[in-house]
Amino acid sequence: MLLELTAIRKSFGGVHALRNAELSVEAGEVHAVVGENGAGKSTLMKIIAGLESRDGGEMRWKGRSVSFATPGEARSLGIGMVHQESLLAPHLTVAENVFLGREPQRGAWLDGAAMERQTARIIESNRFPLKAGWKVEQLRPAQKQLVEICRVLHGNPSLLIFDEPTSSLSQAETAKVFRTVRELRERGIAIIYITHKLVELMDVADHITIMRDGESVHTGRMAGMTVDEIVRHMVGRSISAFFSRKKYPPGEERLKVDLPGVQFHVRAGEIVGVAGLVGAGRTEVCETVFGISPPPPGAVSVNGLPRDIQNPNDAVRVGIALVTEDRQRSGLAAELAVKNNITLANLGAVCAAGVVLSAKERGVAEDYRARLKMRTDSVDREARLLSGGNQQKVVIAKWLFRNTEVVLFDEPTRGIDVGAKAEVFALMDEMARQGKALLMVSSELTELLQVADRILVMREGTLVAELPRETTQREIMHHAAVGEQREDRAHA
Repeated sequence: MLLELTAIRKSFGGVHALRNAELSVEAGEVHAVVGENGAGKSTLMKIIAGLESRDGGEMRWKGRSVSFATPGEARSLGIGMVHQESLLAPHLTVAENVFLGREPQRGAWLDGAAMERQTARIIESNRFPLKAGWKVEQLRPAQKQLVEICRVLHGNPSLLIFDEPTSSLSQAETAKVFRTVRELRERGIAIIYITHKLVELMDVADHITIMRDGESVHTGRMAGMTVDEIVRHMVGRSISAFFSRKKYPPGEERLKVDLPGVQFHVRAGEIVGVAGLVGAGRTEVCETVFGISPPPPGAVSVNGLPRDIQNPNDAVRVGIALVTEDRQRSGLAAELAVKNNITLANLGAVCAAGVVLSAKERGVAEDYRARLKMRTDSVDREARLLSGGNQQKVVIAKWLFRNTEVVLFDEPTRGIDVGAKAEVFALMDEMARQGKALLMVSSELTELLQVADRILVMREGTLVAELPRETTQREIMHHAAVGEQREDRAHA
């Protein structure tokens, strides 16, 4: 056995993250580890990778008991980890990030040419859509994830931990990651694979360990397992209990967008989905409507009136909110407390004479913590310490408190588990029933078909189809890939 963990325990400030976690991984296998956010997966992986110490239990590497004080100690034995959230230096190139902390030198200088050559070799062997000399700050989240994978592969690991490696990738890029995983397995490398996209497990995993409340509740072969069985082990409920939304008659037009190649509207009570491949321009539409890239005059109307939006402040002022794809970097003030994040977009409501009224701010935060069922012991806890699903709830609470009429959701379920997804969708449904207009960008076609009232399909910056909720994944992908002249089949 390559890696064995038994009776692993870990607590943070009296909160038990791990109670009795068990995991065994053999060389040359892909071992999936799944569970809801807060189940203990990430904490267990951080212990393996030397990012956290354990409070109890034993970890054995190739039969020898080990403890890692630093990630460097884990790497020296051949353990690498691809993190869900990017840990890259944005101002550096792809090659400089791959070699960060272990740069080759030529005399007294860094050997940049050698870094670029070796990085290019990794990129080419995996056929990733990257260039060694590109600046990371110019990359989309999908490309950044591929840089993280290149960085770990450079260390020639014996065990690779993939923490949500495809959470922001297109189907084509996900297929490339799968191919890389299979090739690594064939070379005898062990893979621990964490994902909330449970269907993926059927394609890549040999064994599965399911965690709940800090414990390992099931371990076995992947063959024969169904998604429904996995969900029942995770949350104690069948998957049929999730993702149901009634369709309601829409109200008046809340948002109208008239950009070159992209014209659409969203009415009160509607959730309009936006589909397309990575690079199709979905995120760019959201950023334009929100003023990150200012739209032309008159291109965005709210409640029938053209609005001059030159920046996000203008957008918020006229009633538009954006739940961004990358909540860690642009959705949250991660170092601030939950209560500060919830009131951040509407500080005037909890201030008097320019001073924040602490009791009022706490009361607002406690109200949203209860309403949105946030799993945190205190609204004073830093937002960065919450699970992905609960961080997303904090972002949504911020805009609920601001009471905006139009909410743009860019990949709202990225990196959160099936239970948290259901809770986020319930919040979106509640917002729609309150008369808000919601635009939802998602790479998960099954989610769009379950949640959206109609679906817009984009390709290469152009809106190419508008389809009803009753369409199929195949039809959506046909329009996304072929990009025929716009076809409207949804009722206006």
